[in-house]
Amino acid sequence: MQVLQVQLEVGPDPAEVGRARRWARSRLAGSGIRDDEPLAETLVLIISELVTNAVVHTGCPAVLRMLFAAEGGVRVEVADASERPPRPRHAEGDATNGRGLELVDGLADRWGWQPEGAGKSIWCEVDPAPAAPSHVPAPVVKVTPGGVVTPGVTVTPGDVVTPGGTLAPA
Repeated sequence: MQVLQVQLEVGPDPAEVGRARRWARSRLAGSGIRDDEPLAETLVLIISELVTNAVVHTGCPAVLRMLFAAEGGVRVEVADASERPPRPRHAEGDATNGRGLELVDGLADRWGWQPEGAGKSIWCEVDPAPAAPSHVPAPVVKVTPGGVVTPGVTVTPGDVVTPGGTLAPA
């Protein structure tokens, strides 16, 4: 498995979160993941949440890493100097914080954390979306001898009923 790793050092300032997002977008584009793809949007949101958590909750610099697998998956890691393990919270109502790890849990295919040096690294992995089929076969329905089509099936002008009673779309 080939992996390309890129990393960015992030200062302990909340303004660094925006810089991390811009950096991530440029690295995603450089790896062939377009800015308008759902994978890119998911990864940028995850990165925003993880970098925000590192900067706000530790007050320490952090390192953002992105690892691109040849198969199309992406691993994101944010390492900081705090030994404190991440603590998922549940935000109530209109609370403006407390949703970061819930979002990561909902968006990533896998996530976790591990000790790293004097601190820790929080990681997540996002798999590529399955490719859409190149050809979607037309549905086949049966028509009764009286010309009644199976309920829920729409027949449009030009559709052809074969001698066996199968409806072939025009």
